[in-house]
Amino acid sequence: MKFPWKWLRPRGADAASPLTASMRECWDRDGLLVLPGFYSPAEVDDAEASLREAWAQGAPRIVVDDLVTGERLPLARVSEQARREHRFKVSDLYLEREAVRRLALNERITPIVAALLGHPPVLCNSLSFEQGSAQPDHVDSLYMTPRSPHHLVAIWVALEDTHPDAGPLRYYPGSHKIPQYVFSNGSHHFIQDEMPLWDRHMRAQVEALKLQPEVFLARKGDVFVWSAYLLHGGSDIRDPARTRKSVVFHYLSKQDCLAHRLALAPEGPGFWLYRQHPAVPGEDDPAWPPLPATPLIRP
Repeated sequence: MKFPWKWLRPRGADAASPLTASMRECWDRDGLLVLPGFYSPAEVDDAEASLREAWAQGAPRIVVDDLVTGERLPLARVSEQARREHRFKVSDLYLEREAVRRLALNERITPIVAALLGHPPVLCNSLSFEQGSAQPDHVDSLYMTPRSPHHLVAIWVALEDTHPDAGPLRYYPGSHKIPQYVFSNGSHHFIQDEMPLWDRHMRAQVEALKLQPEVFLARKGDVFVWSAYLLHGGSDIRDPARTRKSVVFHYLSKQDCLAHRLALAPEGPGFWLYRQHPAVPGEDDPAWPPLPATPLIRP
């Protein structure tokens, strides 16, 4: 398969920025970067082992979404049958597992994210998958609407090679330039009943700009970085027996987090958001993760 993008590595940047001229050009033009072989097999395996351990231990604070039924529930309450037969999204292992956080915040990836945000980055969530998401096309800013425009960036890390039948990541280069849809309340944050109008707006823009979808056939350790406004989703899973192990991280700016009066934990050259695990319908108050070893930064 011929790849339509230029494969990029974070090398050759000047001292003031970790981004090369070609990386900046690709980001501005396409709204994405591809960093091939960014993480070693050992780094990836450590993070993937954390996901396996969470399932094996029935980690009580971890919350999952059943991608077949749409139900949100504690990981510990997933039945063995559902574990075998359903697909799940595991939320926020970064709050509990250092090996997962190390993929998101380190001396190599954090400066790249900071340069794209234009501000110190704050890791605000992680989403771990064993299978493809099969998620409809969307933009992240709909659901995680940043206080300041463009103050949200995401990365996707391949924990194994991606097979074409496993539901690869689908995306539309250049779609980050589509004007954001304005909902009836004047915001860019989704209103569920108005999502058909949003979809119509996006499809019309994709057609007008002659944008074409592409898929990311990642190799283990590859990193895909994208803008909060890039249209993307999960392509169809043609072989349900195949896995597509991956983890997604989203970053807000430190500026926005402090404006929202959120607690931040320093981690190397960046920060992570210290907060409760996601709420589960019908359950008690969400659990808090252990406090980090370093003091929290509070506004």
